[in-house]
Amino acid sequence: MSWTRPRSRTRAERGAKGRDGGLLRFLLILALAAWAIRSFLVAPFSIPTGSMIPTLYVGDYLFVAKWPYGYSRYSFPFTFPSFDGRVLAKLPERGDVAVFRPPGAEMDFVKRVIAIPGDTIEARGGMLILNGRALSRQSLRPFAMPISPNSPCKVVPPARPFVITRGDGRSYCLYPAYRETLPGGPSYTVLDQVENPRADDFASLKVPPGHIFLMGDNRDDSLDSRFTPAEGGIGLVPIENLVGRGLVTFWSTDGSASYLKPWTWFTALRGSRIGNGYTGDPE
Repeated sequence: MSWTRPRSRTRAERGAKGRDGGLLRFLLILALAAWAIRSFLVAPFSIPTGSMIPTLYVGDYLFVAKWPYGYSRYSFPFTFPSFDGRVLAKLPERGDVAVFRPPGAEMDFVKRVIAIPGDTIEARGGMLILNGRALSRQSLRPFAMPISPNSPCKVVPPARPFVITRGDGRSYCLYPAYRETLPGGPSYTVLDQVENPRADDFASLKVPPGHIFLMGDNRDDSLDSRFTPAEGGIGLVPIENLVGRGLVTFWSTDGSASYLKPWTWFTALRGSRIGNGYTGDPE
């Protein structure tokens, strides 16, 4: 019987194992850093619908700040870790563009905060009345939205599309627009396309503790807190369900790009929308 001494690893083999371990540690640190940034600082969010036109277009990408309202399980990717309540909780301000997860939903939504706990809110003929006082609402010239593959001239019946073509050869869809101002000064542009008794009139409601009332800026094309979940709306949203506050648009595409054609990512770019905030006049 013979005995063979085990072969010691060569320097090259030891170096390869060290490199593999270093790469693994680097990828793990990178993943943890990405998770921490998305959970505690900012996360990207894309706009899939027109409920927030003219403030947000379909195809806009914005950064959502996680710290303004504190942290709940909805602040974290895949709602993990899961826990009840909020840590470092702070109330949103009226006028904030907030991202949240409606109760029972599997995806995040974005709307504007109109009323906070303790407020009373009602509407008469499309005019919002907050804590017994009608919000300032000034008529503006029609809002002209550029028509593109992801932004057709969509209107709410019985309204009819009104399209114009400007000197640049581009077609635009016109919508009736108004400047609405909340107590304390936040103002923004809203669209009011048609007279809709169900959306334009609702009885006085007191927002209960721990909840907020949100609306889309495209008032006739937004199933928001005016509508119950049974009606397809979101109802009053628990503050615990807030994800974060919209900060700024960092990218916007008109829908004409193809993932397989990288040069179209830039031809489809709506560059003038980059850096937009969420109060004041639209683009």
